[in-house]
Amino acid sequence: MLSSGKMNRIYDSVEPRVMDNDMLKLAVGEQGPQEEAGQLAKQEGILFKDVLSLQLDFQNILRIDNLWQFENLKKLQLDNNIIERIEGLENLTQLVWLDLSFNNITVIEGLDTLVNLEDLSLFNNRISKIDSLDALVKLQVLSLGNNQIDDMMNIVYLRQFKCLRTLSLSGNPITQAEDYRMFIYAHLPDLVYLDFRRISEHVKELAELKYQYSIDELKHREHLREVQLEEEQAQRAKLEEYKMAFVEHLNSSFLFDSMYAEDVEGSKLSCLPTVGELLKAYKEKFVIICLNIFEYGLKQQEKRKLELDTFNECVQEAIKENQEQGKLRIAKFEEKHLLEAINMFERNITDMVGMFIENIQSLMAQCRDLENHHHEKLLEISISTLEKILKGEPDEELPDDVRALFVDKDTIVNAVGASHDIHLLKIDNREDELVTRINSWCTHLVDKIHKDEVMRNRKRVKEINQYIDHMQSELDNLECGDVD
Repeated sequence: MLSSGKMNRIYDSVEPRVMDNDMLKLAVGEQGPQEEAGQLAKQEGILFKDVLSLQLDFQNILRIDNLWQFENLKKLQLDNNIIERIEGLENLTQLVWLDLSFNNITVIEGLDTLVNLEDLSLFNNRISKIDSLDALVKLQVLSLGNNQIDDMMNIVYLRQFKCLRTLSLSGNPITQAEDYRMFIYAHLPDLVYLDFRRISEHVKELAELKYQYSIDELKHREHLREVQLEEEQAQRAKLEEYKMAFVEHLNSSFLFDSMYAEDVEGSKLSCLPTVGELLKAYKEKFVIICLNIFEYGLKQQEKRKLELDTFNECVQEAIKENQEQGKLRIAKFEEKHLLEAINMFERNITDMVGMFIENIQSLMAQCRDLENHHHEKLLEISISTLEKILKGEPDEELPDDVRALFVDKDTIVNAVGASHDIHLLKIDNREDELVTRINSWCTHLVDKIHKDEVMRNRKRVKEINQYIDHMQSELDNLECGDVD
C-alpha cells in the first residue's frame, strides 16, 4: 500500500487528471461484462444510470466530478488518487460502498445524501475530526486508520450510529491514549470489531463498569436531546399539517404581534393613558377571531381530505371493475364511471373551496372591524392627550420620543394613521396569501386529475389495440387451420 508521503510525491510528479466523460466511459467499458452481451453493450454504449459498480482507483484524480448520471451506483472505488475534497456525490443516493482511502482529504463533508451507505473507507488521509456523517444512518463499517484524529470526543460522536459494527482507527494519535480501547468498548457497546480485532463480551463488561458513571451521564444528556428532537419534529409535523389547511400561525397571537413588529409609531402610542387596557382588550378579541379561523380551517381541511379520499376510492373501484370486465367493454364502462366521478369531484371540491374562502373573508373582515374600532379609539385618546399637552396639563409624564409626536394635530393624526395602515396591510396580506394558496391548490389538483385521466385513456387505447391485434392473430391462425 502507498503511504500518505508517497501520495504527495505522486501529486508533485504526475499531472492531476480531470474526472471527465471520457475517463468515465473508458472505466465503464473496461469493467463491463466481457462476454457477447458485454461486447454488444460496448458497441451500443452503456448508460451510466445502469452502472452498479465503478472502479476509479490509481487514476491521479484531483477532483470528484461528473458522476451525477450514476444514480443507481451501489459501489464506488476512488482510492489511491489525490482527491482533496469529498464532493460531487449528491446524486449517488443508492451508494452502499464507498472507498476514498489513500487520498489527500482533510475534512469529512459532502455525504449528506448518501443515506444508504453501509461501508465507508477514508483510510490514509489527513482527517483530524470525525463529523458530518449524520445522514449515514445505515453505516456498518467505518475505516479511518492512518489519519490525524487525536480527540477521544470523536468516539462519543459515533454513538448515534446504531448499525456501526466495525471501526478502524489504527495509525491515529488517538490510539496512543492510555484507555483508548476500553473507552471505545464502553462508549460504543454495539461494536463487534475494532482495528480488525473482535471485541470479547467480557472486555465490554469490564469497560462498561469502568465508565459506568460517565456513560450514565451521557445517556441522560442523549435522552434529553432525543426528547427535544422529537418535540421539534412533532412541531414541524404540526406546522406542515396547518400549512395544508392554509391556517399556520393562526392558533396564536402571531398575526397580531406581526402587526406591531414593524409599527414604530404604534409602539410609542401604547404608553398613552388607558391605551394599554385598550390594546389588551383589542388583542384578546383579535386572537379569538384568529383561533376561529384556525379551527374552521382544520375542519374544512378534513372535509377536503375526505372528499379526495372518496374520489380516489371511486377511481380505484372503477379501474378494478374494468379489469374484471371483458376487454371489449373496457372503454365504454370505465370512461363513463370515471368521467362521472371526476365531474362530481370537481364540482364538490370547487364548491368547498369557494365556501371556505367566503367564510374566511367574512372572519378577516371582523379583524378589520376590530382594527378600525381600535384606530378610532386610539385617535380619540391621542387628540385628547394633544389638547392637554397644549394646555400644559398632561395626565402623566411622557417619554421624549412619544412627546415628539404631539407637536400639532397633523403630526399625531399622521402617526396614528400610519400605525393603522400597517395593521390593515398585515391583515390584507394574510387574507390574500390564504386565498391565493388554496385557489392554487384547487387548480393544480383538478389539473392533475384531468392529466391522470388522459394518461389512463392512452393506456386503455393501447390495451384495446393490443387486444384487437391478439384477436386478429387468433382469427388468422383459425383461418390457416381451416385451409389446411
